[in-house]
Amino acid sequence: MKTINLKDYYDHIGIDTYIDIPDEVFNIFEECRKAEQAYQSRIRYHKAYYSLDRGDGIEHSALFVSLSPDEIYERKLTSEQLHAAIATLPDKQAKRIYAHYFLGMSKVAIAKAEGVSKATIGQSIKGALKSIEHFLKKYY
Repeated sequence: MKTINLKDYYDHIGIDTYIDIPDEVFNIFEECRKAEQAYQSRIRYHKAYYSLDRGDGIEHSALFVSLSPDEIYERKLTSEQLHAAIATLPDKQAKRIYAHYFLGMSKVAIAKAEGVSKATIGQSIKGALKSIEHFLKKYY
């Protein structure tokens, strides 16, 4: 059994309060204390004393953008229109558009996978984009 002062571990306790705890619990308290000291040491070493989030919400608002219902609906409509336009393309062009813009594949990677030249893929994607533009202008 070890005797600890709770004031050393809890900031909200203002008076000395000594209790006896088992060795296993003491080891856990010590591990937490050492981890906190290491964290404070890293902050000092990297000079990371400040945060954008001083309580005024700057950091939170920058990281967590909440969309209004109008924006959510607009994005949904745009997505549906885009998928409808892609559905009108020939199969090869649709697959190439999907691979390039949705999967993030490069034109070279698509060309290699299909066994054609990069120029062929580039022309196909360019033609597909023109078809999509024409479809969207015509129907929306």
